Amino acid sequence: TLTLSALSSVQDEAVDKSNFKKCNQIAFYRRQKLLHPGKSLYRVLLDSVTLSDENVKFQIIHEENKVLLQVEIYEIEGNIFRIKIDEASPLRPRYKVPDVLIKEPTTRRLIVSHKEAGILVLSSVNEDYKLQVTANPFQVELQFKGETVMSMNSNGLLYFEHLQPPPSDRKPTAQNKEAASDSSKEKQEDLGLWQEKFGSFLDIKAHGPTSVGMDFSLHGYDHVYGIPQHTETLLLKNTSDGDAYRLYNLDIFGYKIHDKIGIYGSVPLLLAHKPNRTSGIFWLNSSETLVDISTKAVAEHTPSRSAAETAKQRAVPRTEVRWMSESGIIDVFLLMGPTAFDIFKQFAQLTGTQALPPLFSLGYHQCRWNYEDEQDVKAVDAGFDAHDIPYDVIWLDIEHTDGKRYFTWDKQKFQNPRKMQEHLRKKKRKLVVIVDPHIKVDPSYTVYAQAKEKGYFVKDRNGQDFEGICWPGSSCYLDFTNPEVRKWYADQFAFKTYKASTNILFVWNDMNEPSVFKGAELTMQKDAVHYNNWEHREVHNLYGFYQQMATAEGLIRRSSGKERPFVLTRSFFAGSQKYGAVWTGDNTAEWSYLKISIPMLLTMNMAGISFCGADVGGFIGDPEPELLVRWYQAGAYQPFFRSHSNMESKRREPWLFGEKNTQIIRRAIRERYVLLPYLYTLFYRAHTAAEPVMRSLWIEFPGKMETFDVENEYMLGNALLVHPVTKKEAKTVTVLFPGSEEIWYDFRKFKRMEDAGTVKIPVTLENIPVFQRGGTVIPLKTTAGKSTEWMIDISYELHVALDTEACAIGELYVDDGHSFQYLHKKQFLYRKFTFHKNVLSSSCIDESGQYHTTCVVERVVVLGFGKQPTFVTASSKDGKKKEVVFRYDTKTSALTLENLALSVDADWEICMS
Repeated sequence: TLTLSALSSVQDEAVDKSNFKKCNQIAFYRRQKLLHPGKSLYRVLLDSVTLSDENVKFQIIHEENKVLLQVEIYEIEGNIFRIKIDEASPLRPRYKVPDVLIKEPTTRRLIVSHKEAGILVLSSVNEDYKLQVTANPFQVELQFKGETVMSMNSNGLLYFEHLQPPPSDRKPTAQNKEAASDSSKEKQEDLGLWQEKFGSFLDIKAHGPTSVGMDFSLHGYDHVYGIPQHTETLLLKNTSDGDAYRLYNLDIFGYKIHDKIGIYGSVPLLLAHKPNRTSGIFWLNSSETLVDISTKAVAEHTPSRSAAETAKQRAVPRTEVRWMSESGIIDVFLLMGPTAFDIFKQFAQLTGTQALPPLFSLGYHQCRWNYEDEQDVKAVDAGFDAHDIPYDVIWLDIEHTDGKRYFTWDKQKFQNPRKMQEHLRKKKRKLVVIVDPHIKVDPSYTVYAQAKEKGYFVKDRNGQDFEGICWPGSSCYLDFTNPEVRKWYADQFAFKTYKASTNILFVWNDMNEPSVFKGAELTMQKDAVHYNNWEHREVHNLYGFYQQMATAEGLIRRSSGKERPFVLTRSFFAGSQKYGAVWTGDNTAEWSYLKISIPMLLTMNMAGISFCGADVGGFIGDPEPELLVRWYQAGAYQPFFRSHSNMESKRREPWLFGEKNTQIIRRAIRERYVLLPYLYTLFYRAHTAAEPVMRSLWIEFPGKMETFDVENEYMLGNALLVHPVTKKEAKTVTVLFPGSEEIWYDFRKFKRMEDAGTVKIPVTLENIPVFQRGGTVIPLKTTAGKSTEWMIDISYELHVALDTEACAIGELYVDDGHSFQYLHKKQFLYRKFTFHKNVLSSSCIDESGQYHTTCVVERVVVLGFGKQPTFVTASSKDGKKKEVVFRYDTKTSALTLENLALSVDADWEICMS
């Protein structure tokens, strides 16, 4: 087995950039870049057009190699168009991504509304959208009411390497002879057609080159976002001067900032935004993918304009996006919005919504590599109580196992794990353990022996089990692409199989890119072989997605389908939101990493993954106390809130930095706990309506250009504006208050902010600026408890922030916080609070939900209430009225109503006059 020093040297090596490819070291990228913008060599065979209820099909031919491709165009319900391009008759089937789409999308019939020399116009039933297909060269324009929104192949970069027999099997033709001549041998090697070298690694391509690519023009757009995961700015940059954005899941320990290399996860979804429209491109391909972006101003030619108008016309921005993938087919969804929220719904309609997290998982998580033993776990747990800091979950990293054999316990350090879990259960807390995808090669280890016997491991190109080095030393890797393996893996989580596991134990899937120490780019060889003989290159970006899917299924199954799972994964793909949470991996304890975590999380939220966070304090190194405090303050207002640190880091439980810092961290964590009713309601919206929990400003203020590149502040839901402090010793921060017609209030002091636009706000170490938007109602708990479960019966308070019309609206979602009863038995409450004409009323949003709670609304604070009322009365549905005790603060114009005791699950109103 590897010693710890050997492992840390593997990690030091991982930081070494030479382990990872630059774009020019990727053969398919070099090949595609030989095709320059210009006239495409593909043309449509117009006599091949066929229409059905499902789609429109036709063939295109490449003028030089004469290979036929089949194009299929679909309109999908809800403003989505799908375009598939595959070989008309491939040598063998090409890989098509399974399991990411939640179902085969419902299509609408397209009609041919116009056909003339060389042009085919397809109309959707509602006629607002038209697809104009030009035959020669082949290109597609997507128009809305006559205006082009997006076009495909307008730069002629459609690229499709058809499958060919290996050189040794070929019949000699003029073309092949030339290819075989000696002078082109080096050229071929450089193009990496049948094999590709990287350092000492050789990738043998059994099926030869199979790369695909396509360009898209986004008309009128110069702001594009998405395609996580990169350590980059929110706004995607032009790549013309350097490397493309890479989507290839890799374990990059101590990743650098402002780098376009792919890190742990990939979602091939790109969003484009302009003031009156948002569009999206979802490129469904799980092989290595590169995205080139360039934005320029183009003079748009409009035939109807007179010469005078043409002279005046200004250049219109246009963004060109070029997608290049190593393999598979072209399968692309054009999401037409027209709003950002429509895009989120469209993407969720295809790939699913965020799973509703169990409430405990929205609490605070305490993790480190590693909590040493049962005594350590108990001591840390007691430390939180002694310092009066709420927390919900303590985590165990790889050292808790017996020699890195997952599903086991170290017999010395964890002699009675069941008793330890019972101790945590009494405290109403949970445990998360790590379960990685690599399995130690050890015939006496049951998991290994069973998987080996059943043939459940990924194979190498020679048909042997693929072996790589990871934490346990020599390891094999489960083939999660095989449904039978996933079912078997899910069964490993059964209480009787996973010894000493209980129903408070949940799971963390790490290293699932997959990480292979000493492998090419520290991952699996691309020529390794999966289920159904697909090479690893086809499925690489799905590996972690499938492990999390199987793990979540296992946790659901162990409870006979009753309990919601919690699974955190490092590696992810489009659709991972259905299975749990994601984090930004091995970050570093430096200010710049705190700062970059904001755009990274915002980008993940845009790509459907709301339940995400960054390691508080930074995983690698030791944060100075001020940085740690600032990170807690930021994390408290982000979806997934976990502190984590590396083995070499000093201990950093929140009470180890002096009384003053303990106090500030305690306050930040308690603020999080008080805010949970709002956060949980946001997650219900993410789960049911695909609304991201953490939002870039432009999503809420789509017409305000000044918000389009803001990444140092964000909206939490539609009601809170959060501006983390990411600079050392900051005395002020510059906050943008978007929207001239908006009112903003200090969330803690209730005071209305006098100025709109960009404002300098003084800050102290005590907290970070948070503002409530006028027109919203935020439900809170009146106080924090030791953990979420301790807070079930704590009463609520509402913060009602009035807008310019003196109105406000908000929601509260409540259920049991852990089961699927909300789904199967409709056991939930979904309430609406409305403030209008000095009356605050509570009503039911969804009558189908039934959930009884004894909880009451105890307090209401109305922000921006014009003048002191003479009296306030509350009346319930049965007509009972009572007078209400109130306080009015003339300095802040905040009206506080106390001792209300109004049922959360009943209709009532409060009149202020």
